[in-house]
Amino acid sequence: MIRRRDFDTIVQKLGLVTRQGDHLFAWFEHEGRVITRTRRSEQRGDLPMQHSIRQQLKLTEDQVRGIIGCSLGRSDYVEILRGRNLL
Repeated sequence: MIRRRDFDTIVQKLGLVTRQGDHLFAWFEHEGRVITRTRRSEQRGDLPMQHSIRQQLKLTEDQVRGIIGCSLGRSDYVEILRGRNLL
């Protein structure tokens, strides 16, 4: 389950760039290129489309839990993306 505050934790730990609109839009930039992007609804409670958020960030459920639980950070995310040939 990804809650609003969990999403905000992910944004902070991965250093995602954000823009507020009718949703909170977030994207990961590496060396001037946008690599992944996602968004968060403004509704309260658990977020809809949690599976899509995880997929858009190219993460597994365990990796998302690792970021929220402080065992993974930005450098780990860069390595995950390299392993998926996105960088």
